Amino acid sequence: MVPLKPTMPLLDAVTTRRSIRGFLPEPVPREVLEHVFEIAQQAPSNCNTQPWKAFVASGETKEKLRQKFLERQKDAVPGNPDFNYVSRFEGEYRTRQVECAVALYNEMGIARDDKEGRLRAVKRNFEFFDAPHIVFLGMNRQFGSTIALDVGIYAQTLMLTMQAFGISSCAMGSMRTYPDLVREAFELDDQTGILLGISFGYEDPDIDANRTRTTRELVEKTVTFRE
Repeated sequence: MVPLKPTMPLLDAVTTRRSIRGFLPEPVPREVLEHVFEIAQQAPSNCNTQPWKAFVASGETKEKLRQKFLERQKDAVPGNPDFNYVSRFEGEYRTRQVECAVALYNEMGIARDDKEGRLRAVKRNFEFFDAPHIVFLGMNRQFGSTIALDVGIYAQTLMLTMQAFGISSCAMGSMRTYPDLVREAFELDDQTGILLGISFGYEDPDIDANRTRTTRELVEKTVTFRE
């Protein structure tokens, strides 16, 4: 019987969770998956609407989706995301974005002028980082940013719960690129929009990218206290 008790307390899950970009082929047992998603369902939402929709692909379904995403990426097919996305960051946000990329590429041995290496790094997203599972998170396309916040809260709750059970994850905005593929795989109607995907499974410690560490700003730079 697979143990259904978390392997770490919440505080440890918050401080140790990081984006993992390389997974072992071993799948997460189904009973553990169901338990994790049951816990994540406790996430708060506006008026308790629980607007999120989660579509978990494993096994053959995951592999077929992986191949279709890779084919489109290889053929440079333009994306058709359901929701607008800020593709360019400025100021302090751009600085943090660049620092994150530098940390990742350094671990992967990709130089700044290595265009092929950077393309390989992008391709890894569409390979789902070899994860045995990927969950696509979406909501009704009539909803706007307010409801998308609820889906974001659910995503964080889900990833922290995974971490507490020893399951690693990586949230990927790139998975919004071809939402029609997800709708086709799960037989969804056009009203279901895809916001992001999360690859997950057990970390492969031999993957260079998994050594990447990022920093966080001091609280006084992001939080204002007044009395």
